[in-house]
Amino acid sequence: MPYLPWNEIQTVLLDMDGTLLDLHFDNHFWLEHVPTKLAEREGIPKAQAQAFMNEEYQRVMGTLEWYCLDYWADRLKMNIVEAKREIEHLIDMRPDTLPFLDALKASGREVVLVTNAHPDSLSLKIEHTKLDEHIDTLISTHEFGVTKESQALWEQLQARLGFENQRTLFVDDSLTILHAAHTYGIKHLLGVKNPDSKMPSREIEEFPAIDDYRILLDEIKNNPV
Repeated sequence: MPYLPWNEIQTVLLDMDGTLLDLHFDNHFWLEHVPTKLAEREGIPKAQAQAFMNEEYQRVMGTLEWYCLDYWADRLKMNIVEAKREIEHLIDMRPDTLPFLDALKASGREVVLVTNAHPDSLSLKIEHTKLDEHIDTLISTHEFGVTKESQALWEQLQARLGFENQRTLFVDDSLTILHAAHTYGIKHLLGVKNPDSKMPSREIEEFPAIDDYRILLDEIKNNPV
């Protein structure tokens, strides 16, 4: 079990997709559903559409465009929100998410969602999961114009929330983003080994990492703020 000094942690910043929600929806949408729709529309093999999309993803990965539904709607001439609704039944929370969130809230900690997801995607997922009922503040990085990969985001986020680096825990399934938070000086970091329920767990060596938040509950409860 990853050791976290809960007596030092006052603010908890949480990613959404792959961290609180099962990443299977997003992986299926971008790797299967969008290429399938593109192939049908253009009359090309699905493999060709997937290869095209992979090139497009690589071109903007880590930038705001990568996460921007408006960008993809324009680039693909496709209603992305409507396409997401076609498979919205796949949107699901991790089974360990609500016990984790409720324990954090009960312990008196400030719980903040910080996602690179576009506001329309965030709204769709909140509609389905009611995550907002368990979190103090919901933030899409689109309102800052930069992503969590950028140090400029962390500066603006800290100015907005007023958290102390030394008393903050950040949880994310992206190692690139965890490294960005570490560079900024966030002291407590936690990775997620199993963001997609349909994929095997990963080994993560750079940071403390977890595959079930429920093993943390006793420590959280025993160390209220």
